[in-house]
Amino acid sequence: MMLKNKLPAMHEPERRAFAMNDLQADPAGNIIQGHAAVFEQETIIGGWFKEIIERGAFDSTDFKDVILSVNHDLKRIPLARSRNNNANSTLQLQVDQQGLSTRAELDVENNMEAKALYSAVGRSDISGMSFIFTVRDESWEGLDTELPVRRIKDIGRVIEISAVSFPAYDGTDINARDQQALESARAALDSARSGLDSSKDELEVLKLRNQILAKG
Repeated sequence: MMLKNKLPAMHEPERRAFAMNDLQADPAGNIIQGHAAVFEQETIIGGWFKEIIERGAFDSTDFKDVILSVNHDLKRIPLARSRNNNANSTLQLQVDQQGLSTRAELDVENNMEAKALYSAVGRSDISGMSFIFTVRDESWEGLDTELPVRRIKDIGRVIEISAVSFPAYDGTDINARDQQALESARAALDSARSGLDSSKDELEVLKLRNQILAKG
């Protein structure tokens, strides 16, 4: 059960996938590339709120150590890795006009999982990307409505990029089977609405105080 007074979940890891399924296998034979995050795409999170990643959200993001996995299976050996996003990294990350572009160099000769991933992407059996990240700054609109809007302004860190079998589920960007991601999203909404309720209470107290002073 989600606690209404839980502290803001901005710094807790969250998972997102997008409807932009542009993951492709490069003809070179060992490269896959696509977008793990997309700017200004309005997505519905768990039926609770809409979410938009604003342009500039990656301007100060920590990309020091990012791994590539399949379906967020962090227990497996990473298939590529970005170390400070330098030229020697097997995972390259770049922010472009569309969002967070990724390019991974896979060891298809020595790693059977990497070879299987390249084949699956080439056959379009795996067609989407997702990423795990933390939020440093956000804003909310319409918290008193049934479907408020969360605007992510600053992504603190990208932890992992994943090639995923199911990049979207019923028009949302969270797989319904990913309970942890759903709970994190619900916590963010509960926290924001709790803050709105507190602000309303403070406003009512201030109004009452002003009324008492006016009568005195």
